Amino acid sequence: MRRNIQLTLLCMFTFLSGTAQAMTVLSSVKPINLIVQELTNGISDTSYLVPSGASPHDYALRPSDIRKVKQADVVIWYGNDLEPFLSKIIADKKNVITISEFPSVDFYHFDEHGEEGHSHEDGHHHSTDPHFWLGPKESLGVAKEITQQLIKIDPLNKDQYESNLTAFENKLTQAVETISNQLKPVQDKGYFVFHDAYGYFERYFGMNNLGHFTVSPDRKPGAKSLIKIKKSLLNQQAVCVFSEPQFEPAIVTTITRGTEVNKGELDPLAIQQSDEVGAYFIFLSTISNELSRCLSQ
Repeated sequence: MRRNIQLTLLCMFTFLSGTAQAMTVLSSVKPINLIVQELTNGISDTSYLVPSGASPHDYALRPSDIRKVKQADVVIWYGNDLEPFLSKIIADKKNVITISEFPSVDFYHFDEHGEEGHSHEDGHHHSTDPHFWLGPKESLGVAKEITQQLIKIDPLNKDQYESNLTAFENKLTQAVETISNQLKPVQDKGYFVFHDAYGYFERYFGMNNLGHFTVSPDRKPGAKSLIKIKKSLLNQQAVCVFSEPQFEPAIVTTITRGTEVNKGELDPLAIQQSDEVGAYFIFLSTISNELSRCLSQ
């Protein structure tokens, strides 16, 4: 009798152990996943949808992507301003976290002409700058909101989520201090970037961005913008021009020909960042390292 009870308990334990699986959290893009994996450390399995080297602005879902979305327990995306290709497929899905709708985070807004502002009441159509992950203040705000949402979905791991959030905030504070000290000597140095992706970072650390080739990577640079940049380079107003790894640097090469300006490469989508513990903070440091290197030459 006792042996039968023991066998029954052993079978039940084996069954429960075999079926208990970690919650799967799917982020739309890699930079969001870098933050999410810090918040779910020791709790959930995380991954991201848009592969490295592809742009979320014009990405087309593959059948394997659709399966990933359907199978994920939680999907985290920014919103229509970054990943419009996800709108339809997640419309009826449960446990979708939309970052652009977080009420406590002050995202920057642009009107249809690419002009920056905060107002929604000036008669223009506005979209938000989705590159929040480059801003320490905004990233922390997003991390806090995601943590609260995950706790609602998975309340049994509340303590671990809160512990992970505390660790995230502490590591972010340390990274910000290091970056601030590193960039202080080059804050007044002018530079141009390929597309307008670095506003959150630049405002926080007081950088001197003179302009960009294009507002969004899905728009070709206008002739007026290129002429303005070329004049600035010839007048030696800029120290460096930055390209990006996912786009052909031909325009940057052409525009810098005949000048003595330095060239660098910034990676706003963390394409070259390995998925390791603390990867998000390494990613921010990599941006800082490249700015410091190019601007101090």
